[in-house]
Amino acid sequence: MAKFANASPLGLMAFAVTTFVNSLHNAGIGLPHGSPKAAVTGLALFYGGFAQILAGMWDFANGNTLGATAFTSFGAFWMSHAAMEIPAFGIIDSFASNDNQTKNVSMGIYMLSWTILAFILLVASLRTSLVMAVVFTVLEVTLIFLTIGEWTGSKACITTGGVLGLILSLLAFYLAATHLINKKSGFVDLYDRSLMKETEEDKE
Repeated sequence: MAKFANASPLGLMAFAVTTFVNSLHNAGIGLPHGSPKAAVTGLALFYGGFAQILAGMWDFANGNTLGATAFTSFGAFWMSHAAMEIPAFGIIDSFASNDNQTKNVSMGIYMLSWTILAFILLVASLRTSLVMAVVFTVLEVTLIFLTIGEWTGSKACITTGGVLGLILSLLAFYLAATHLINKKSGFVDLYDRSLMKETEEDKE
């Protein structure tokens, strides 16, 4: 049977890079709010989207259910995000009514669904490792602020979500590094701590 390499670093890097660039836009750092997101769209399609979905498929093959679900889901999230920014899909134009109220509520509902999904992943991560649990916790809080911001049209919430997204991306970079920079690869282990509970079988 073919053995697959650890796909988690790829999935985490794809998520981190795309989140970092998108969060700079959301936070308005170096760019005014509402600036075109062409760079984000390209990343969301190919790295945050396609590459992350591939990582999810490899994690399915490796038996990593949490990683497979998270990477595949958020790979699809980034691809759907990109689709909204591509004029040919006509998604944004379809919201052009009611002084943006339709767009705000629709995007709020969209973000809320991802917030619910992220909460389930957060609970599942509480029995993995400390850094992973922190990543999913910050992800959940980030999505809450973005959901409120989209639903209400609050620039302050979007900005806060952007700042939290930058923190999230750095944490995801670090978690990816723990898989790549460790004793197995000739370095030292970066800090992380297992949250796995010892079972009766383990004790025996």
